[in-house]
Amino acid sequence: MNKVSTAVELRFEAERSPNLPQAVKARLKRLAGRRWTKEGALVIQVDETRSQARNREIARARLAELIVKACEKPKRRIATKPTLGSQRRRIEGKKARGTVKSLRGKVDPET
Repeated sequence: MNKVSTAVELRFEAERSPNLPQAVKARLKRLAGRRWTKEGALVIQVDETRSQARNREIARARLAELIVKACEKPKRRIATKPTLGSQRRRIEGKKARGTVKSLRGKVDPET
C-alpha cells in the first residue's frame, strides 16, 4: 500500500440503475461478491499506483469489465448421457480393480 493518500473508491448504485435489466443485476451481484453492499451498491477500491488519476482509470475499467461480464448470458448446459461403450469400459475397469484387490488378501496356509 502506498503512503500518499491516492486510493480511490468507486461506488456504483447498481440496484437503482434503470439501465441494467434485472437479470444483469443478479449476475453482477454474483460476480461482485464481497464488493456488493447491502444497499445494492458496487464498491471498487483501488490503491495500486501513486497517481490518483491512474487509480481512478483502473477503477472505471474494472467496473466496465464487471458490467460487460454480467451482460454475457451464460450458455445453458445440455444434459447428456454417457455412451454405452463408455459405461461398459467403466464397469470392466471396476471389475478388474476389484479382482486385483480381492487377490491382495491373506494367503491361506492350508491351500
